[in-house]
Amino acid sequence: MDEPHRGALILVRFVAVALMGLGALDLTLDWLESLAHHAPMSLLPCALWAAVIVLGVIVLAKSNAIAQWISDQLDE
Repeated sequence: MDEPHRGALILVRFVAVALMGLGALDLTLDWLESLAHHAPMSLLPCALWAAVIVLGVIVLAKSNAIAQWISDQLDE
């Protein structure tokens, strides 16, 4: 594995994990806020943060292909 591809792979994996972590953190904070205020959770923010988590999983699953595309773009 050459260095540009390896660097791109690390970057893509970092972004994927950051997306999943951000989504999980904000979803947990929304849940704790609804517990503290004894109010139901809003559907739209939960759905948006769940979509961010799913996007992170998809990016992590396709990380090798995305990293290859990035390294090809940098080589040109």
